[in-house]
This record gives sequence, C-alpha cells and structure tokens, in this order.
Amino acid sequence: MIHPSPGSLNADALPADAPYLDATTRWLERAVIGLNLCPFARAPHLQGRLRLRVSHARDTDTLLDDLCGELQSLAAADPADCETTLLIHPHVLGDFLDYNDFLDSADAAVETLKLDGVLQVASFHPQYQFAGTDAADIENASNRSPYPTLHLLREASVERAAEAMTDPDEIYRRNIETLRKLGSAGWTALDVGAA
Repeated sequence: MIHPSPGSLNADALPADAPYLDATTRWLERAVIGLNLCPFARAPHLQGRLRLRVSHARDTDTLLDDLCGELQSLAAADPADCETTLLIHPHVLGDFLDYNDFLDSADAAVETLKLDGVLQVASFHPQYQFAGTDAADIENASNRSPYPTLHLLREASVERAAEAMTDPDEIYRRNIETLRKLGSAGWTALDVGAA
C-alpha cells in the first residue's frame, strides 16, 4: 500500500485515491518494471521522480481539464524532481474505443498548450488492444493497466532513451516475446489487473 512520505511527489494524494494508486503501483512494479516492459521506468520510480495523480473526473471535459493541469505542472517541474506523470482516471473512458478517441483530444491539448516537442501522452487501458490483434492476444497486456491511464512523458527523455538504443523497435518485439512466454496464466498470476 502506498503511504507517501511528506516530501514525495504524491504526498497530497487523497485517502480515497489509495486503491487506485496501490493498484497502479503494483502493476508498475510487477509488470512494467518486473517484466522489463519499459526499460526506462525503473529509474524514475525508484528515484521518486514519478508523479501519480488520480483524476476524479466523471466526464471527458473534466478529464481534459485535469490533463491540461498535469501537462502544465510537469512542464514547469524540474526533471530532477519530477520526470514523468501517470494520470489515472478510473471513473471516465472505461470503454477502450471511447478512450482511444479521447487520445486525439489529449494530443490537441499538448499542441494548444504549446507543449508539442516538449511533452507527449502515451496510453494505457484495461482493455487496450493493438490494431490487428484479437482482444485476447497476450501482447495487448503490454499496455493494459488496472485503470485507464494517461502517461505524460518528456520528449527529451524519450529522445535520450531512443538514442541509447540501437533499435528502439526491439522493446516492442521483446515485450511480445516476454508476454507470449508468460502466457495468460502467468499474467493472471502477477495479480496486476486486466489481461
């Protein structure tokens, strides 16, 4: 269970946020970091530079407002203090197709705030499904989080990570191989939410 220290990025979380923060942290530690689905996730998490926020939005307009606030907050923060943000929104966009449509609004918000080239938004959802896959295909699990989540990333961090790799597509290929070896039963055993 998350019990943020007073100086942490998540110290101002509401008590009602705890179940969402706990489930997301378990997913992050067991799946994203534990299976090395994202080799760049470990350092910000362990160094306390990952901000977790729960949106209590019940409609897309309120979620968009929350997203804009988080984009501005991340842009203003020193990367040494806050590298990245996960905006968890458990009460809106539970349907993956609606969520996927909302991503256009998220990208438009980045442009409207004049943060294109500075920040980007990545997507995670309990029903995530890559184009050309069946809903039950295990490779979809690489982007399946316990709750709908928008991941706010710094472009400079993404570029540094890409430059450090000889083949950035290797992450995607390795993730598919890892998840296929793990299988649905192995994913379920991780106890991290949707498969």
